Amino acid sequence: MTETLIILISIVLLILGILGTLLPALPGLLLSLAGLLIYKFGTDADLSMAYIYIFAALTLASIVLEYLIPARTTRKYGGTRWGSIGSVVGTFIGLFFIPIPFGFLIGMFLGVLVGELLHDSKDLSKAWRATKGALVGFIIGTGFNLIVALAMLTVVILNLF
Repeated sequence: MTETLIILISIVLLILGILGTLLPALPGLLLSLAGLLIYKFGTDADLSMAYIYIFAALTLASIVLEYLIPARTTRKYGGTRWGSIGSVVGTFIGLFFIPIPFGFLIGMFLGVLVGELLHDSKDLSKAWRATKGALVGFIIGTGFNLIVALAMLTVVILNLF
């Protein structure tokens, strides 16, 4: 393969990774990291290995935080352990059993709401606040992923020039 084709594939993967941070059907940061690795090892780029280590660590952290942040913000907004557990369980159920692009998100919100209502069925406003916390957590996690994916693309573009 020519180096130009490898660079093109790398950039396409980086752009797909950015889209994947917003679209749940694509594994965002993993695609971006793959694009970065292809660029680093498939070309004669003088990209420092420090970038690879940093972005690999951020990608790994993101995978873990993507499930923990909504559960934590649920608690911060007054949710209980029931809502936090519901957040994680609902995310997985939605991911696999709700066949629409945002099934995991619907599952997460329903999980928080159901978990809180199982804990205290009389306090609907508290359950809604906890669900709002899950939404805030999702926005924070998505924002983090988007920033990391954009940073990977920026590093490659700057390295090209």
